[in-house]
Amino acid sequence: MMLSKSGFLLALSCLTATPALAGPSLDQALKLSERTPAFVARDSVRHPLEELQFFGITPTSNVIEIWPAGGYWTQILAPYLRDEGTYTVALGPADIKKQSIAKLQATHPDIYGAVKTTRFDAENLNFAPADSADLIMTFRNMHNWMEAGNAPQMLEAIHKVLKPGGILGIEDHRGNTSAPQDPQAKDGYVRQAYAIQMIEKAGFKLVGSSEMNANPRDTAQWPKGIWTLPPTYALGQVDRAKYAAIGEGDNFVLKFQKVGN
Repeated sequence: MMLSKSGFLLALSCLTATPALAGPSLDQALKLSERTPAFVARDSVRHPLEELQFFGITPTSNVIEIWPAGGYWTQILAPYLRDEGTYTVALGPADIKKQSIAKLQATHPDIYGAVKTTRFDAENLNFAPADSADLIMTFRNMHNWMEAGNAPQMLEAIHKVLKPGGILGIEDHRGNTSAPQDPQAKDGYVRQAYAIQMIEKAGFKLVGSSEMNANPRDTAQWPKGIWTLPPTYALGQVDRAKYAAIGEGDNFVLKFQKVGN
């Protein structure tokens, strides 16, 4: 069949059109110049590439990060998920006060403009539609929920939002097994077995654990709890060199799958 001149030109334009560019890979997102230098300096301790890969994230995932704090993970996840996936930050009281995510969106709307926001706390448990998220992650926040006394309710709300078979990724400061668990985790530490038991009670199944963020030098017994260690240095200059040599806290990394409805 002969094409008319206009038809030929249309077909040619379809063949030669530049395809839409996908977003950066995880490795490329980590190397973006817009990332905060202080965050980049912690990559060797926090292992963001390995941790996100461990949780099974993909460019098309519907991801919710709970309580993003200063935006360490936001600066990686927002560009990675911008074009093909969905990235929502569920803000807690401290996040709303700091306005860190709003500042990122105002400074670089091209990177963070697609980030969705919602609120998640004891008074706002319905933070996203039920059965909607592929992956929900929270980093070093479970001890805060324990301190507030609402960890079971928060975990149940997360379970409701995840799709059947969806993944919950949790990182937190690992407590010393030689001491009983403080139910309020006032020192910022959570015994790993205690965390697993609580999370599985909310309807999850442990499907993986990683020692990528382990630090055997952390005894979990410090004058100001986890905040004694870097990067907080709660004692200021007192024994600072000692705590710098110990490094950041010992952290567990756990991967759970939603079971049931």
